[in-house]
Amino acid sequence: MREYRKFYIGGGWVDPAKSETFDVVNPATEELAGTVAAGSSADVDAAVAAARTAFASWSSSTRADRLDLLRAIQDQYHRRADDLAGALTEEMGAPHALASGFQTDLGAGHLATAIEVLEHFAFEQPRGASLILREPIGVCGLITPWNWPLNQIAVKVFPALATGCTTVLKPSEKSPFSGQIFAEILDAAGTPAGVFNLVHGDGPGVGAPLSAHPDIDMISFTGSTRAGIEVARHAAPTVKRVAQELGGKGPNILLDDADFADNVAKGVLSMMTNSGQTCSAPARMLVPHARMDEATAIAARAAADVTVGDPTGEFSIGPVVSHAQFEHIQTLIQRGIEAGATVAAGGTGRPDGLDKGYYVKPTVFANVTNDMAIAREEIFGPVLTILGYEDLDHAIEIANDTEYGLAAFVAGADLTKARAVARRIRAGSVAINDGFDFGSPFGGYKKSGNGREWGADGFDEYLETKGVLGYAPTADTDPA
Repeated sequence: MREYRKFYIGGGWVDPAKSETFDVVNPATEELAGTVAAGSSADVDAAVAAARTAFASWSSSTRADRLDLLRAIQDQYHRRADDLAGALTEEMGAPHALASGFQTDLGAGHLATAIEVLEHFAFEQPRGASLILREPIGVCGLITPWNWPLNQIAVKVFPALATGCTTVLKPSEKSPFSGQIFAEILDAAGTPAGVFNLVHGDGPGVGAPLSAHPDIDMISFTGSTRAGIEVARHAAPTVKRVAQELGGKGPNILLDDADFADNVAKGVLSMMTNSGQTCSAPARMLVPHARMDEATAIAARAAADVTVGDPTGEFSIGPVVSHAQFEHIQTLIQRGIEAGATVAAGGTGRPDGLDKGYYVKPTVFANVTNDMAIAREEIFGPVLTILGYEDLDHAIEIANDTEYGLAAFVAGADLTKARAVARRIRAGSVAINDGFDFGSPFGGYKKSGNGREWGADGFDEYLETKGVLGYAPTADTDPA
């Protein structure tokens, strides 16, 4: 059993201000996996003070200094990849193949991207007689979720360090093990004291005082829309910058010329990956009404191929993260049944043979209408809804008829048509035919948040813009 009873503050491992702890439950076994120190406002004060002290020197560090640090972190990250994967399997039930693959690879990919962007990023540019400076915003509070822990830590910490900011990280209390190892990686890489700090805890104990802290210049939060509203509320009196990546209910529009055998199956597998616990998942599959039966049959077969079981074994998906999450998903599946949607696969309860652990049946609902709760609420489980459309205008209307706007998907053989559809969808990112790019901005419209992460756009969140007027003499003022 893991025991993490210290925080990383000011370049060292320190005792918390209080002796309180919280338990981490292994979602596959429902047994205790570890005990972690629970932070308080006093710990936040100490971490922020360390970051504030460190900001004076780190903000004036050179590009070469920052590149050296990121490359040292990269080396240590690869050294600890197996440890990170083991932690992810234990704390959130990610199957070993996923934990050692995409879960850890995402963190590594964002680190490599940050290095690449930093090598060429323009921190100052002349504009007429002015010089436009991009300067680090200051001390940044980073609050990350449990579903893709390393991805979300990476897209916040690495751009912040690359731009000269100092940081205080609060990982999710549901998946703190990977965050702890991440701090060990930064320590081993020689991160200067106070540049990176870690405080474990929950929202009320650590998240709220971090968001409200007067010496925090910027808060970056990823999580539910409900929690994001509270973060913004706490941050408002100090007028700090708030960047948020929140919930989603992504539409996946299959155009009539798409290869349905391929794209329906891919849509199911993408929805089920990580047990459906992905805010950018293609949760609503939109197909022509005339092809609903065809799509339903393909989706049912694909869902039947998704194996569920012990994440240390060879299964497609493991459990969802907690009992509360399991119950939330069960409630929404039942609401879908009661609303009259067709259950093409799955349903309520655990899969056969799994009596312990927070396992959910891979579920597909067909003949869904966009007014049903299963089409409007973020289920955050392995549950796909299939909706029918009459024509392209109707498909786009359904896609945009949501309070969310994080990610969307379009599949079709006619690339010109697919591109035109992508332009009309109100979402922060639209993937055409499974496109993926570490350098493309990621973030949401509407209640899916504000600001952007990933690539060069992720750097912008951690920079202030300063115009130095009269920096260069103009032709009119040049001496004769």
